Amino acid sequence: MANVIWIKNGHVIDPASRRDGIGDVFVADGVIVEKLFDDQKKNVRVIDASGLVVCPGFVDLHARLCQPGSTARETIQSGSHAAAAGGYTTVVCMPDTKPPADTVGTVQLIKEIADRTAIVRILPTGTITVGHLGEKLAPIGSLKQAGVIAVTDGIGGVQNNEIMRRALEYSSMFGLVILDHCQDSSMTQGAMMHEGVWSIRLGLRGFPRAAEEVVVASDIILAHLTGARLHLQHITSGNSVELIRRAKQQGIAVTAEVSANHLLLTDAALHDYNTNLKLAAPLREEEDRMELIKGLLDGTIDAIVTDHSPVTPTEKDCEFDYAPFGAIGLETALSVSLEALYHSKSVPLAQVVEKLTISPARVLELEAGTLAPKRPADITIFDPNEAWVPKADSFFSRSSNSPYLGRTLRGKVRTTLVGGKVVYENGRIVDESC
Repeated sequence: MANVIWIKNGHVIDPASRRDGIGDVFVADGVIVEKLFDDQKKNVRVIDASGLVVCPGFVDLHARLCQPGSTARETIQSGSHAAAAGGYTTVVCMPDTKPPADTVGTVQLIKEIADRTAIVRILPTGTITVGHLGEKLAPIGSLKQAGVIAVTDGIGGVQNNEIMRRALEYSSMFGLVILDHCQDSSMTQGAMMHEGVWSIRLGLRGFPRAAEEVVVASDIILAHLTGARLHLQHITSGNSVELIRRAKQQGIAVTAEVSANHLLLTDAALHDYNTNLKLAAPLREEEDRMELIKGLLDGTIDAIVTDHSPVTPTEKDCEFDYAPFGAIGLETALSVSLEALYHSKSVPLAQVVEKLTISPARVLELEAGTLAPKRPADITIFDPNEAWVPKADSFFSRSSNSPYLGRTLRGKVRTTLVGGKVVYENGRIVDESC
């Protein structure tokens, strides 16, 4: 495969450099270059991107790849294939593996598997506490030396404010960001969905908004106290958005994300007990959805994430109460984001791209999310208008627990490049050597 690529005539969107217009992108030896020299043009591969968007590769801050442990659900290799198909070139994977990523050995194992099998960049996180049980701090300094990009206790969250305070202090010492799933577990025992009209109709116990909001508030207070960097995961409540907005106005070092699912769907979608819509954090109401979009527009919410959570069909095929939480998202997040934001005329296309690229990269200070010269040539080419229908047997993920099975979506990735190598093109994995 040629190491020189000329992407022609695309609608180039690079929010980091404020580039937004028809143009070309040049790649040589794995990096973006300003132009190609005559000798390079002799061996160039040309990709005609007419009518397509050319942008930096997407950056996902929140995905579960399930290895080691639950490899029936996903492996790092299959997850990387799903990522490439969805336009993602950098994926931050959660530490709730089996065993959890609370030791140097587990982190090294994840990195070794990723180096050997992944076709996109996989960045591991470590746990905040041992076994992500919330009782004793994990060896955060050692985890940083082993290569974690951040620390989080995943879906369990940290329930003890003293432990959270110390975690923020220690993470700050090592230059790490704390990622927190905001949920007060004392308020959500047995909860299945958002607490509201639909939970009453369906006879299911609900997650109250307050269970999220009290943790958002306490996290912000502790971030202010310690001066540490805090990132709040998959925010769902409109009131949480306002709390984060005020914190940013006060100069507190807090960032936040929203999953693509919460931008498009509400709790009303659970009317037929579809277990693929059983999510943690839960789908909320329309007023919350609109506040999330407002938060994206004004910069309160920094990133759109996939919240990729694979679960096998057998596990999901049961009564709603017993089904595991989670939905896959790497292959649908672009389309879902476009449906919720761009095609609804709520958010400009360039701003949608920003929330998928440079904005999440800045949260963790990653060398990603831009088409600037001399930066890694991680590039996504997509058609924002192409219609497609997700099917259970069409995913690259090992699991098919998608809320969008049989639903027409608009927006499809055509080509994904990682380090200047085409790894996905026109529906198939192309190169597994990177």
